[in-house]
Amino acid sequence: MPAIFTDALISAAPHEAIPPEQRIFEPFIGSWDLVVSWYRPDGAAERRLDGEWHFARVLEGRGIQDVWIVPPRAQRPATGGDYEYGTSLRFYDPTIEAWRSTWIGPQHRVVHSFVARRVGDQVQLETMLDGQRMRWRFLDITPGSFTWCNEREVEGRWVLTQDFKARRTGWAPLRP
Repeated sequence: MPAIFTDALISAAPHEAIPPEQRIFEPFIGSWDLVVSWYRPDGAAERRLDGEWHFARVLEGRGIQDVWIVPPRAQRPATGGDYEYGTSLRFYDPTIEAWRSTWIGPQHRVVHSFVARRVGDQVQLETMLDGQRMRWRFLDITPGSFTWCNEREVEGRWVLTQDFKARRTGWAPLRP
C-alpha cells in the first residue's frame, strides 16, 4: 500500500474541534482479537468464529475508522470461503452532539448508518433497519477488553443477535 495514502488518512491525535467529553471512540483505538458469536431468536448460539478488529483516527483526527475481519486473515483459507470483512467510518457532528457512523460490508452488500452517543458507561449506536430498531453497544469497556453487542427490538424488547468479545493485541491510544 502506498505510504502516501496511509499518511494522508491516518491521524496521530484527535482533532481539537472534538470536545474531550465527546471522544467516546478513543478507548477502541488499536488492534483487537475477537470471538464473534451469532445467536438465534431463542438466544442459543448458532455460530462462533475468531476475528480481528482494528481502529484508527483518520481524516485529521476528525473521524475514527475501523476494519473488522472474520475469520482473521491468518486463519482464512487461500480459496476464500465463508468470511466477513467490513469497515465503519464515524465522525463527531456538533450540530447533533453525537457521532454519525456508517458501516459498509461489501461481502454481503450491506450499508448501515447510525447515530452514536455515550449512554452511561457504554457507547451506543442506533438506527432503523427495515422498520425495526437496531442498536450496537460497546460495553464492559476496559483498557484491555470490551464487549460489543448487536441487538434488534422485537415486540418492545431487545434481542441479542451477535456479540464480540474483544481483547487488545496492539497499540493503545495516546491520551488526548
